[in-house]
Amino acid sequence: MPGRPGGTPYGGGVPLTGSVAITVVAALLVLVGLVGILVPVLPGPVLVVVGIAVWAVPRDDAVGWTVLAVAVALVVAGSVLKYLLPGRRMRDAGVPGRTLVAGGLLGIVGFFVVPVVGLFLGFVLGVYLAELARVGRARAWPSARHALTAVGWSILIELAAALFATAVWVGALVLA
Repeated sequence: MPGRPGGTPYGGGVPLTGSVAITVVAALLVLVGLVGILVPVLPGPVLVVVGIAVWAVPRDDAVGWTVLAVAVALVVAGSVLKYLLPGRRMRDAGVPGRTLVAGGLLGIVGFFVVPVVGLFLGFVLGVYLAELARVGRARAWPSARHALTAVGWSILIELAAALFATAVWVGALVLA
């Protein structure tokens, strides 16, 4: 209660100051962004960068701007690598890009048909059906497995980049 000596309107403890509130909002955005990478419904890397920017921009100091620049560089590098490395592996295995497009389209349908897991199930089914039509039953699953492995690597690369950006931000929170 405001009239209580030493009390705060929030029932004691540390009052919720502007910088604490901004840090909490930033942390929530970063957390949702990391989840968004694993559950590809949200723009995960973008939310991680936005979360760090929410913390860095109001600081308006060298630490904030440096952390934001490093985080953006890491996320951009991860975004480039997530397409280059798995794409090359798929080309080497002979899996065309249209297989992933078919998987993505059926994944979108699956998302609405079977909540939560439908995106993944639809993607796997779409990739398999595209490869079944392209190479026949005997080679469809090995080919689809190459495509799914490439997507897994893509997600891991994107997650690693976002986790490194998050680690830079957390390091700045602890040390600055």
